[in-house]
Amino acid sequence: MLRVTLVAALAAALLPVSAASADTARPTVPVPNAPASAPALTDEYGRTLTLRGWNVEDKEHRGDAALSAITEQTFRDMRAKGFDFARLLIFWDDLEPTRGHYSQAYLKKIERVLDWAERYDVRVVLDAHQDVFGPVFGHRGIPEWATRTDGLPFQRHPDDWFAEYFEPAVQRAFTHLYEDEDLRRAQARMWKVVADRFGHHPAVLGYDVINEPMGEMHAGEDLPTAARRIEHDQLTPMYNRVADAIRSEDRDSWVFVEPTPIVGEGVPTGLGRVNDKKVVYAPHFYNTGMEAGADYDPAAGWVETYERAVTQYPEEYKVPVVVGEWGPLNNSLPNMARFYGDAMASLGRYSSGWAGYVWCYGGGYCAVDKSGAFRQNKELTAEPYAEAVAGTVRSSSYAPATGVYTLTYDASTRPRGPRTTEISLPSEPWDITVTGKATVHRHGPGRAWVTAAPGAHVTVTVTHR
Repeated sequence: MLRVTLVAALAAALLPVSAASADTARPTVPVPNAPASAPALTDEYGRTLTLRGWNVEDKEHRGDAALSAITEQTFRDMRAKGFDFARLLIFWDDLEPTRGHYSQAYLKKIERVLDWAERYDVRVVLDAHQDVFGPVFGHRGIPEWATRTDGLPFQRHPDDWFAEYFEPAVQRAFTHLYEDEDLRRAQARMWKVVADRFGHHPAVLGYDVINEPMGEMHAGEDLPTAARRIEHDQLTPMYNRVADAIRSEDRDSWVFVEPTPIVGEGVPTGLGRVNDKKVVYAPHFYNTGMEAGADYDPAAGWVETYERAVTQYPEEYKVPVVVGEWGPLNNSLPNMARFYGDAMASLGRYSSGWAGYVWCYGGGYCAVDKSGAFRQNKELTAEPYAEAVAGTVRSSSYAPATGVYTLTYDASTRPRGPRTTEISLPSEPWDITVTGKATVHRHGPGRAWVTAAPGAHVTVTVTHR
């Protein structure tokens, strides 16, 4: 099921913010890199990770048919094109259809998908997904038994589903989720079940607590003000509660926390500190105009404005960034190749990786067509990168114009753990060379492994033939 267009109502609500920032949205110099002090995402061996991949979903099927749209081919094809990461959508309403009763069949279906990911060496984040809260409003996410509306009105918007977030009943349901003690406990228990079942699965990297959280606006608030209040007063405590629940079952995986979707308009988050040692800031990267079908406007400065806003939280709280969703609906417009170039460069400056929306075989947001070939301009997301670096990264860059990727790092001096650096090489002919006390090993198409002497200064160069 394709992601539907964002509403014009959201754009209208954010118009004052866009106008106020217009003078600062057209930088004449490149946006600087994220602070060097921001920590990297790491694996269990301490290697620096870069995640490049896609959301994997089945929003259509439920019950016995849940997750049936996801097959082994999904992970085989993703890995063949150089991607090492999947953000797997799971639904609380499928996991706990009645209060206190968790579906063992659904857990087995999730496990089967994770087993496929492990087979193709794809790391997975389990995303507790919601769209417009859940089934009470005709979508997926929070179960009916956990949805409380106080009898407030709700109206469907078939052509503008995001507008449904602004319906009074939906907004009140979020307030109850955040504030009602029994629902707080229920959400924490749900995550304990997930972490207990999958915390030791080799494919699981972490947990995304809730997709694109929203909330209830107060009288007199504009949307950015409401978003910052919701993030500070409601989302931050929720993330701390859920992190504690996860840690009771899984001490090692990462906890991914999202701001509201308003970050896409260049509004810095109001999230506070999440008191956990392995937190990832996981914003989404969508532009309202492009979601409505407009072409990319390089002169508008949206990418630069977004980058400035999105790097404030990781700079303050010293956490890595992984963008959980991004990618426009219409990739064939004249400026879309420019968009992908600008977006990939920006993401490479400040993030530890990203998951595009969405890996499916068809039209709309799909990454590939029915034959498995990239759809127009989506191929620009596939480039060489270092999946895992056994040491300290000094620089990493790819120049699309010349087809050259360069990685420099100081090899680890740790007495334990692998000394192997893994390089992803998308399905093209590539030459790879190293300088320093290091050796290149090729063990299969699309990937290369580099081993280095402890403390060696290594430069890896990958060149398109």
